[in-house]
Amino acid sequence: MSILPAEEPGEAPLRRRPAQRRSARRVERMLDACADLLDEVGYEALTTTRIAERAGVAIGSVYQFFPDKRAIAQAVTRRNVERFISRIGHRFLSEEYACWWDAVDAIIDEYVEMHRTVPGFRSLRFGDVVDLNLLDPASDNNAVIAGRLRGLLLQEYGMADSEELDLGILIGVEAGDAVLKLAFRRDPAGDPQVVAEAKSLIRGYLNRQFAVVSS
Repeated sequence: MSILPAEEPGEAPLRRRPAQRRSARRVERMLDACADLLDEVGYEALTTTRIAERAGVAIGSVYQFFPDKRAIAQAVTRRNVERFISRIGHRFLSEEYACWWDAVDAIIDEYVEMHRTVPGFRSLRFGDVVDLNLLDPASDNNAVIAGRLRGLLLQEYGMADSEELDLGILIGVEAGDAVLKLAFRRDPAGDPQVVAEAKSLIRGYLNRQFAVVSS
């Protein structure tokens, strides 16, 4: 299995996909270096030269796979999304949730944990600091995330898909994103009181939306 996230339709691809495991590992080191530097110096001070030096590769190796720093940050963001969805999927398989709102709480808990522990996550989250369309040129990042989470919830709880459900989950994601950003502005580890309020807000909103969809 590739250690790089699969490309999705509409994504701007790497200049070329690494064909060998050694090349894939080199690209992975570049992504790790980019993530670390984002946390240390921020996006504005990030350069391809710094990424190459931190990754221990020649600058030509960076340009062999990426045209610029934005493309590398884009790849880091996509990797974060894949990890986020994968970790949520694993929790859904390994944990039992009595109700859908427990699953929503688990999604928020995973977001908070990744913000605390995954390099580059707090700097890019899902790319909103750099580019609202990092994940898909036609949809903003939160819309892409909402679509992925909707798929998990539909699969897990057998909800009937609909435009109303799509909109409800998108608004829930947008609202949760805004309140969780506040939690991390107040406390680098995420203000527990604000995180709890985010869960309450999203649970209350989605409960009303799901009731309408189910009626």
